Amino acid sequence: MVPARKVSPFRLTSLLRTQKDPDLALRLFRNPNPDAKATPRAASSQRPFRYSARSYDLIVTKLGRARMFPEMEQIVEQMRQETRFSPKEILFCNVIASYGRARLPDPAVRTFHRIPSFGCRRTIRSFNSLLHALLNCRRFSGIEELCGDIDSYGLIPDACTYNIVMNAYCSLGLLDDARDLFDEMRSRGIPPNVTTFGTLISALCSNSMLEKAFGMKEKMLKAHNVRPNAFVYTSLIKGLCKVNELDTALQLKEEMCTGKEAGLDTAVCSTLIRALFAAGRKREVVGLLEEMRECRLEPDTVCYNAMMAGFCGENDFAAAFEVLNEMARKGCKADVVSYNVILSGLCRHGRWREAKELFDDMPRRGCLPDIVSYRTLFGGLCECRQYKDSTLLFDEMVFKGYRPRVESVHRIVDGLCEEDDIELLIFVLTIAAKGKCIDLYIWEMLTQRISKEFDLVKARELADHLRVL
Repeated sequence: MVPARKVSPFRLTSLLRTQKDPDLALRLFRNPNPDAKATPRAASSQRPFRYSARSYDLIVTKLGRARMFPEMEQIVEQMRQETRFSPKEILFCNVIASYGRARLPDPAVRTFHRIPSFGCRRTIRSFNSLLHALLNCRRFSGIEELCGDIDSYGLIPDACTYNIVMNAYCSLGLLDDARDLFDEMRSRGIPPNVTTFGTLISALCSNSMLEKAFGMKEKMLKAHNVRPNAFVYTSLIKGLCKVNELDTALQLKEEMCTGKEAGLDTAVCSTLIRALFAAGRKREVVGLLEEMRECRLEPDTVCYNAMMAGFCGENDFAAAFEVLNEMARKGCKADVVSYNVILSGLCRHGRWREAKELFDDMPRRGCLPDIVSYRTLFGGLCECRQYKDSTLLFDEMVFKGYRPRVESVHRIVDGLCEEDDIELLIFVLTIAAKGKCIDLYIWEMLTQRISKEFDLVKARELADHLRVL
């Protein structure tokens, strides 16, 4: 029997890079040569495996992305035993970023503070990583506190630092403070970059301050020689569509296509598709799609969703389903938003049977319904007075831990009271109690109905049930 090829540190790095499963990657990292430890004697004579810094970086990044944080921390602590090298700062930046994506600010802060204990020097790079993680977590007080301590770390803010703090101010609606930061940045000799301008322009557009946004666009090009990128154009076009300046948005799209730094992209196209449908200019969508093909730009899921939303808004569900089928033909996987768009349209137009069929068909199509799917169909069934179907769906929702919208629960309870269906009403109330969906409005409604509308036997039956809820 030919012995298995021994895994070298270089080979381990290669295997970790190609391994998609984080559990298998961790198993491989912890025991790269299992055959070498087949017997106690062999295990005792085996030299410790010499992990490379790159192997550590790969496994820590994989575990962080998979949110396997206890395992990730064990590997990070294992690096303390390494005598051949100290971990690079980028590894800790990746750890901090992983905690930020998981909305775990406290471990991110702890990671930043313990970097020096690994013999690694902190720079503005890890500082910015922590700032960005705190921004992801919306821990704005932590951002302010960290910036106040920057001198104690011996660090000097760079453009990235200012951009992150500016983004935080914009998220809080503090546009004047963000603009003051922009001025401070220039006074300190730090040139603003395209991200700086993109952050400010996006915030101005979100607040319908289009004149100032376009003024900022002119300034970035003429005063700072910074060309707008796709994000800047997308923000401006979204802002124009928001105030129904569709023709100006289309002109800006033409400018975007001729620019060197930005070309037509799917984010702009999906925005324009929605706006064209909303303005009753559906035929122009065909021209836009043709333009995308000429640019060799394939519609993505967001573009297709925008088209389906437009067709549903016009009650043209045949066209919406055709778009869904086209996605499948072109290998563009529909996401749960795709189905929710059609579900919402069908329910809005009272077509509950088709909505229910689509909902039931979602798992076969490779997409499981989410809480929005359940809430949409439940609300639609209640509005169409399909109380038996809506009760079964309500029971399934509560079992899955989903809570329906309050108004939908009110609708089904009110409807069953009107139909004098005590048996189904009691079942619904049992489900509602289990899902903690009974509020003061329902109690008041039931007590009024008991006293006014039910016969004595039914009133007593309902009252007895209410006592045990």
